[in-house]
Amino acid sequence: MLATCMAERAVRSIVEPPADAAQEVARRLLANVERVVVGKHDQIAVVLSALISGGHALLEDVPGTAKTMLARALALSIQGASFARVQCTPDLQPTDVTGLSIFNQKTREFEFRAGPVFANIVLVDEVNRAMPRTQSALLEAMAERQVTVDGVTHALPSPFLVIATENPIEQEGTFPLPEAQLDRLVVRAALGYPDRDDEISIVLTQRHGHPIEALKTVVTASEVRSVLAAVEDVYVDELILRWTVDLVRATREVPGVAIGASVRGSLTLDRTARAWALLHGRDYVVPADIERLFLPVLGHRLLLSVSYVAEAQGLSRDEALETIRERCLELAPAPDLEG
Repeated sequence: MLATCMAERAVRSIVEPPADAAQEVARRLLANVERVVVGKHDQIAVVLSALISGGHALLEDVPGTAKTMLARALALSIQGASFARVQCTPDLQPTDVTGLSIFNQKTREFEFRAGPVFANIVLVDEVNRAMPRTQSALLEAMAERQVTVDGVTHALPSPFLVIATENPIEQEGTFPLPEAQLDRLVVRAALGYPDRDDEISIVLTQRHGHPIEALKTVVTASEVRSVLAAVEDVYVDELILRWTVDLVRATREVPGVAIGASVRGSLTLDRTARAWALLHGRDYVVPADIERLFLPVLGHRLLLSVSYVAEAQGLSRDEALETIRERCLELAPAPDLEG
């Protein structure tokens, strides 16, 4: 069964250095970002899972919780990686993000000037303040990994990660992302406030400057690309794969959900779980990986029913989604891998 498969893969990993090398690259990257963003191991791992699974992340959190520092630290950790920040406002145009062609009077030709989306790590701050047209252009670039301007297609760099942020408190003057566009984001997470000891440590550390100023690169872009390739080889037992699909299908049947996760939810949960396993030093997925990633991967893909929203009026959205997760696990319980 699974225990035997794990043992066989453990033996193979001794003689197959690429898997071990990918795990080491992922470990170095995670540890380096944690030097700047303190006490948020799991949340950073969720965002890195999006990166090495080839997706993008949505951070929904209040100001001052190190969202920008997380993106900058990630870019600085990768040798040669570029970082760009887009501050979304209602007057932001699609070409402000993707770039545009400008006429060069000397050469008498149009030249393409790349926009900030051509960076390796792109922070899109308060994405819900941009007009739908701009949001659409950005999300198209994220999905296709290319930008077409004046009939010419320009490929985006690799690795490529967009970290979009939203402020859950201020909703006035915003344009919420529609469900179809939210479905394109691999994970939704929140860093949250640090605990008391971590906050004291942050204050003491920053008395003489910010730690990001001394951050060094620890991996190369080619090493990150090798990790993306290694994710494809992470083992998923057939029982876990079937259960993953059943769990996603349960979101379409569970009371309280008007529209459940699509097939893209199954694909994303499977691939993100493999990335999560690699980040935690394994070349195989365990059921705990799927359970841990259920809400970050599927939570923003679920449209809750009006009756359930009324029923859960005293709960936060995260608490309401946790109840949905428990109901889904009742409909599709984790497989018995030892039987």
